[in-house]
Amino acid sequence: MRAARAIALLLLLQARRSMTGTELAAELEVSERTVQRDVLALAEAGVPVYADRGRAGGYRLLDGYRTRLTGLDRAEAEVLLLAGLPGPLGDMGLDGPALAARLKVLTELGEAPAAGVRRFHLDAPGWFRTAPAPPLLTEVSRAVWGERLLWVRYRRSGRAAAERTLQPYGLVLKAGAWYLVARPDGVVGAAAATGAEGARVYRVDRLEAAEPLERRFERNEGFDLAAYWEAKAAEFARSLLREEVLVRLSPLGAVRLPHLLEPTAARQALATAGEPDGDGWVTVRLPVESAEVAYDELLRLGPEAELLEPPELRRRLAQAAARTAALYGGPPGQWPGTRQPGTRQPGNQGPGNQGPGTQR
Repeated sequence: MRAARAIALLLLLQARRSMTGTELAAELEVSERTVQRDVLALAEAGVPVYADRGRAGGYRLLDGYRTRLTGLDRAEAEVLLLAGLPGPLGDMGLDGPALAARLKVLTELGEAPAAGVRRFHLDAPGWFRTAPAPPLLTEVSRAVWGERLLWVRYRRSGRAAAERTLQPYGLVLKAGAWYLVARPDGVVGAAAATGAEGARVYRVDRLEAAEPLERRFERNEGFDLAAYWEAKAAEFARSLLREEVLVRLSPLGAVRLPHLLEPTAARQALATAGEPDGDGWVTVRLPVESAEVAYDELLRLGPEAELLEPPELRRRLAQAAARTAALYGGPPGQWPGTRQPGTRQPGNQGPGNQGPGTQR
């Protein structure tokens, strides 16, 4: 009998007091015969599980029996939700409770209680970047777990630092960066359906000081951190996309678009795609943050995208394409800035195509 199924059967009987063999079989996705064998094996192992006969009968545990699996304290039980995140747990100062919780569960399962036993691992930061933990993350985490008010001094872009007393509702790890979702203490007003009334987002690495206070706050149990973050992230992405460019995409360009560009922009663009032309190219309206950002993004698509509008940006991309063609039009390392005396540099005949040292 699998240990995981045994635990599931025990917890089902503990939670519902009595269940029929048919109900247990449906919950565990096994046959009733397998349920009978599992119950018999549990009874032989000393677990006080009994079968009640009759039409209203079923299986039940002896009154008062509790499995030792639920002998976790509150902090350990909560930290199990993050048990697959050893790095972030250590950053928040919760690696001790996490290790204790994992060892208890492994012991109950009858497995060797080795700290290295894992089946899933999340590596949150993107490739080719490091994301050191913010120095005040542990203090912020203590306030979040303890539902205690948090005093902070927060560095703001282009403005003086601000001091706030916050109700810390949750921490979010996004692409290696930590964000605190909190409501300034003293905010008055009826909460929305998600309990997000007055909540704001603070980057933890911008905190200059943070101190958990002794006073606790009354948490709005209607607040859904995941729903709030999803809505806030979508709102933020939309707020950045202030301009629009007209682009033709090859079939490969349309496939690459969601992988190379901001996902919200890519989805909106592909939703505007018309019918493909004879070569499979489609025309889309691509939302962008600015012409400068669009320039960098379209260069990443290379020859799989053609900008149609605006004309000024199209000219910039044409110049970049001409310079790139000139680099690869001759022997390696010969242009720009390395031509031999008496030779002519390619690609410098027209305005806008001047390389370093070109005279006009």
